[in-house]
Amino acid sequence: MRAFLFGMMFALAALAVAAAWLWHRAPEYLPIGLRRDNPHSPDFAPAVYRWKDAQGRTQLSDAPPPDRPYEIIRVDPDTNVVSNVLPTERDVRRERGDR
Repeated sequence: MRAFLFGMMFALAALAVAAAWLWHRAPEYLPIGLRRDNPHSPDFAPAVYRWKDAQGRTQLSDAPPPDRPYEIIRVDPDTNVVSNVLPTERDVRRERGDR
């Protein structure tokens, strides 16, 4: 019985070492869901949370809001997601309340 327990402990330790090696050194062999969460992976895509605040404005954050429904968005880090910096005239009128 003692040899069996020692063997099981050794097997679990070997699996833990193999999982750690896979996570750090070979993330391309992980399933896609784990590759997206692994910062060592080329497929790493951190989660962005989209939600509406009390005024109804859309907010983006790196942490989910505690008291509101939210949507998880995964953005490819190689994609440019920065929009035009200058607002359009239509956006300015909408902010002022003009129609």
